[in-house]
Amino acid sequence: HDAFAQSVIQGFKVQAEEGGSALVDATEFFSSDAHGVSERLKQSKQGSYHIDSNRSAIYLPQTKGFPKNTEVETTLTFVGDDPGKYVQEVVPDPNAITVREHYSLIALPEPGYKPRKFDPRSGFINIEFLDYSAPVGKPLEQRWIIRHRLEKKNPKQAVSEPVKPIVYWLDPATPEPIKSALLEGAGWWEQAFEAAGFRNAFEVKVLPEDADPMDVRYNVIEWVHRATRGWSYGEGVIDPRTGEIIKGHVLLGSLRMRQDHMILQGMLNSTNDPRILQTVLARLRQLAAHEVGHTLGLQHNYIASTENRASVMDYPPPYIALDKNAGLDLSQAYATGIGEWDKVAITYGYSQWDVDTDEAKALNSVIASSFRRGIRFLTDQDARPAGSMNPYTHMWDSGKNAVDELDR
Repeated sequence: HDAFAQSVIQGFKVQAEEGGSALVDATEFFSSDAHGVSERLKQSKQGSYHIDSNRSAIYLPQTKGFPKNTEVETTLTFVGDDPGKYVQEVVPDPNAITVREHYSLIALPEPGYKPRKFDPRSGFINIEFLDYSAPVGKPLEQRWIIRHRLEKKNPKQAVSEPVKPIVYWLDPATPEPIKSALLEGAGWWEQAFEAAGFRNAFEVKVLPEDADPMDVRYNVIEWVHRATRGWSYGEGVIDPRTGEIIKGHVLLGSLRMRQDHMILQGMLNSTNDPRILQTVLARLRQLAAHEVGHTLGLQHNYIASTENRASVMDYPPPYIALDKNAGLDLSQAYATGIGEWDKVAITYGYSQWDVDTDEAKALNSVIASSFRRGIRFLTDQDARPAGSMNPYTHMWDSGKNAVDELDR
């Protein structure tokens, strides 16, 4: 306790006390610029701004309490001068920028979760920390994978029902036929959990009307709109002590679908060819599986395209061929179902063996067996210009050889 520096984040005046509880006014704390908006605007040469407290307040519609978490959102208005062109393009009055900042206070999970060691070959995202109590000569750096808590009802069975399944909930406002496509694509992960020895361990449902996506008890897939280019995201709330995923949160942007639609219209020289919508929905199924995969703990795996689309965690280009009439064949544009690497990764991260099994050997066997089959993982950095640029980890490619695929 005394060996490490600490930071006091905020001080509060106690307004009242009762039964061991204290009442404080936290308005000032929640009204601070936690995201550093003023500094970022300044760094990007968009102007010099500061918070105007008269135009800032707690935003009550997004301030809620749940059994496991408390959510507080604040409307903050930044005033200033010399606004940059980005600010002028998006704000009604560039001298007043109003944003909302959000705080989540989340209860740590109950005891009983067993962390799993990280293996750089596994394709999992990891947390790192230094264990100064490690024996002399042993590594200080400890790494755990991030994953959901999942336990077999009967660990001695090769395939078992879970004590509690992992359930993802889809935004009920998602329109059809997109809703059905996202339910199907995200639901592909059940195939991987079956390969890992679980039956009925992964489910995707539509969020009930009386549920709230801000409730940390729900893993959610949200359908959002943007006016400009935006990424889709798969992120999570992680217990920093163990790597346990408390909540998975997927955001899918609707603009991508419209972009794909326009690209396909141009390719097919048509506005009503039924293959356009079919291909757009095939892409959305794959996207849903990809982003949910991140929230299950998985990294990108761009080398998977060299082994017959072995992972939805790759970036998939549309695979387009020519039919017998030299027209475009889109029937295999996007893969269907989970990939072989995805089954390997989920088996590494979530498999549960009985107490007599040497877990370290079992985990190593999972990876070694996959590599012998030619199904493997390379890091995201191996595919990026700033990284090592392994020749087999191109993004947006297909096939074993990039030159041959370019020729095709």
